[in-house]
Amino acid sequence: MSDDLVLPTEPGDPAHPEIRVLGAPRPAVPQRLPLTPRFGGCASGAGVGVGAEASGFRRLPEWLKVRLPGAGEYAETKALLRRQNLHTVCEEARCPNLGHCWSRGTATIMILGELCTRRCGFCAVGPGKPNGFVDWDEPRRVGEAVAAMGLRHTVITSVARDDLADGGSTIFARVIAEIRCRSGTVIEVLVPDFRGHEDDLRRVIDAAPEVINHNIETVERLHPVVRPSARYERSLELLRRVKQSGTGIKAKSGIMLGLGEREDEVRRTLRDLVDHGCDLLTIGQYLRPSPNHLPVIEYVHPDRFRAWGEEAEAMGFEAVASGPLVRSSFHADELAGTVLPGESSKAGA
Repeated sequence: MSDDLVLPTEPGDPAHPEIRVLGAPRPAVPQRLPLTPRFGGCASGAGVGVGAEASGFRRLPEWLKVRLPGAGEYAETKALLRRQNLHTVCEEARCPNLGHCWSRGTATIMILGELCTRRCGFCAVGPGKPNGFVDWDEPRRVGEAVAAMGLRHTVITSVARDDLADGGSTIFARVIAEIRCRSGTVIEVLVPDFRGHEDDLRRVIDAAPEVINHNIETVERLHPVVRPSARYERSLELLRRVKQSGTGIKAKSGIMLGLGEREDEVRRTLRDLVDHGCDLLTIGQYLRPSPNHLPVIEYVHPDRFRAWGEEAEAMGFEAVASGPLVRSSFHADELAGTVLPGESSKAGA
């Protein structure tokens, strides 16, 4: 492995601008952390109801059961991603729609490694200490993979990289540029909150993706347990900055149901998102990835999801996807209007 793939900085090399590493030892070798329970109450009372039933799983209702992935386009997508040594949030987050989306030839590519510096109570992505590791060749490989997939709409996401002073925004910008060099695809990025640093978000905005997604995930009361390293207002402010950037970039967000939220809290969250300029919205069911994650408090019926979708549209969202199996990148091409329902996301198909 070459040094430029391991070291976070190459002083004097303009191809690899210096990214300051926060509290990282040398060498920059990623360190995976053990999976320990990521749930519990807190002094504010935000966790009341969430930490209950910490062991065991609820039986899945029929509407949440999905078919296992198969061959064809699914196998081709998997092989392409393996050849380029790329990670996907589809696999890392154990998404139930993996088979469906890969069979459509689509996948959400996850950049900046496979270890997340945060330990959210709902997320299956592995926690760890990236220790400043930056793969400078990753943007090229992503650009080549997207071109080979021939998609009309591409979604790029990342782990949280709180070990990097720029939050990973430099790599986001480079990935967008590499895709632009090779493809005319619509680019959607699902970004972390960059700890509220406006310059980091601005770097992504200046790279000019068509959609910037940042998920609010849950209602404000549950944030300290569900997203202990995030802040409700910080996420709303990020969406506001995207909307007010004057670039025409669509602002997108998503929320999970089934974590113990009340209906009035969901309604307030949707209103807050609209008031902060959110254009596109996804509403889906929280599914527990493992016994170390937050328990499911409720499996919300599909009829209720339909009602939430209708209510959200009435509030003023441009487009809403609401259903038990909806995830932030599920049929993102249709939600953004890149393709019409039933059309292929493949360019020229």
